[in-house]
Amino acid sequence: MMTASRKARRRDSAEVERAPANLPVPLLGARAGVPALAATAEGAAGDTLLQDLDMGFSAQMARITRGLSPIALAEAWADWALHLAMSPGKQVQLAVKGAHKMQRLASFMSSCALRPHDAAPCIRPLPQDRRFAHQGWQAWPYNVLSQSFLLTQQWWSNATTGVRGVTGQHENAVEFAARQMLDVFSPANFAWTNPEVAERTTATGGANFVAGWNNLLNDWQRLATGQQPAGAESYVPGEQVAVTPGKVVYRNRLIELIQYEPATDKVRPEPVLIIPAWIMKYYILDLSPENSFVRYLTGQGFTVFMISWKNPDAGDRDLAMEDYLRLGVMAAMDAVCAITGQPRVHATGYCLGGTLLAIAAAAMARDGDGRIASLTFLATQTDFTEAGELTLFINDSQIAFLEAMMWDKGYLDTQQMTGAFQMLRSNDLVWSRMVRHYLMGEAEAMNDLMAWNADATRMPYRMHSEYLRHLFLENDLAEGRFLAGGQPVALSDIRVPVFLVGTERDHVAPWRSVYKFHLTADTDVTFLLTSGGHNAGIVSEPGHPGRHYRIREAARDDGYVDPDRFLESVPEREGSWWPELVEWLAARSGRPVAPPPTGAPANGHPPLGAAPGTYVFAT
Repeated sequence: MMTASRKARRRDSAEVERAPANLPVPLLGARAGVPALAATAEGAAGDTLLQDLDMGFSAQMARITRGLSPIALAEAWADWALHLAMSPGKQVQLAVKGAHKMQRLASFMSSCALRPHDAAPCIRPLPQDRRFAHQGWQAWPYNVLSQSFLLTQQWWSNATTGVRGVTGQHENAVEFAARQMLDVFSPANFAWTNPEVAERTTATGGANFVAGWNNLLNDWQRLATGQQPAGAESYVPGEQVAVTPGKVVYRNRLIELIQYEPATDKVRPEPVLIIPAWIMKYYILDLSPENSFVRYLTGQGFTVFMISWKNPDAGDRDLAMEDYLRLGVMAAMDAVCAITGQPRVHATGYCLGGTLLAIAAAAMARDGDGRIASLTFLATQTDFTEAGELTLFINDSQIAFLEAMMWDKGYLDTQQMTGAFQMLRSNDLVWSRMVRHYLMGEAEAMNDLMAWNADATRMPYRMHSEYLRHLFLENDLAEGRFLAGGQPVALSDIRVPVFLVGTERDHVAPWRSVYKFHLTADTDVTFLLTSGGHNAGIVSEPGHPGRHYRIREAARDDGYVDPDRFLESVPEREGSWWPELVEWLAARSGRPVAPPPTGAPANGHPPLGAAPGTYVFAT
């Protein structure tokens, strides 16, 4: 059952959504449960000014903390520390573990003295930890440094987990924060304790530090002037990336719709409409010609449309999730059907775009709109109860802090989002890069995926607040409370077949979280788990080395298979997953026909210019 406080929040949120759009933001906040100072206009004005003061103060604090709420962190640490203080058994256990680890380290050091090159390590790093993979870490004294660090890291993991009474989110936050702090002091991060850096310094006579210093100055200059990383200028949309031929056939204040030219004499009658996430530029799915998802689909005989989202600015602060639904998915759906003359569309959503597509599909099913022929969700979450380490930053305190920061600007800044994602993979995205770039003096090799990743976008204030509160915090979509068109939607209303893709190393949409769609679905679901991460796993063209996947089809009436049983029972297949999707779409499409024209001037959709359009260039 929904608690009384949650019901109150739902009621307050509904009041905000029903409030007139011309009300100032602080007054909207007052209607969301903040007590008024007085019933008079003068009192309301004073209330607004005081709320402005609170929001402004929080916004200034957010700049200092880079968007992390100090109160949320303090709550987590206090919860852990107080419960640990009341757990003498846990304290004794940690003392014993600490003594045992010191004994293991001492034994290892003795083995090193007797057999300098053959001493067996007392602890090995986790599979994803590649900091100590270099052979130099096997030699004294670097082996002792690495073993000491790993044992310390393991002890702190023991200390921050398994304390009775600590809430799950607080435990995860404390463990994450402890790991982040320890990573700062990893011996791999310092020139005098990293054998690989020492080896490079000896080989170059110290020239690596000169090159690293130049890299550091160049990075600071680019950061100060707002330039993209070095090498990104070699990947310009419309020139090196996003070059699949097409035309913009529709535009409104939020999207441009691109229709791609056919690459075959005949095409399947049902067009494919792709809804990418607006947290990223659309051309992740149209990178270089050899790894373009769009080009692959057109080459397989499909008519493809793609949404290119506008990069919002301060003037778009009041755009809501409903606007993204109405001006995004539904407007694009209307245009695609008007241009092609086809009554049904294969709809594909990626990441946050897939979540929005799921909302749209449920609303369309509720309203009897049968234009969707099938749904493909790429790394898409619809249930956010196991949304991975991103949930570390999602609670009432943290969201209020982010809202204050966005209120100040009207949007969530690109640097804030980039910083959050880098924290989740700090070893790979921060520390290892610093070692290579600044200590080893290596020039960073840019590629199309890295250049796209640096081409970040913003998130409007109201939409992002609604997204965090209603989806991440309250899980309204999975629990049947999310409103679309003023009425709740239920994912169980979706009856069209679904192709669901998860990626093995996804830190944004963990595949087990993606898999939870099975629990709310009432339709046929084909689930495919592919190698790679959130981006590289999706951009997995045929011929890409080292790719593999698992696939399982589940009919509507089949019993539930949990993720662990899925891994045990479904064999691994080598290669790209793209041909599987094409075969699945073809089986649910009509016989090939002549390609439709580009645009439909008679229906109000004349070509407006060549792809990639104009919105993709907004910075």
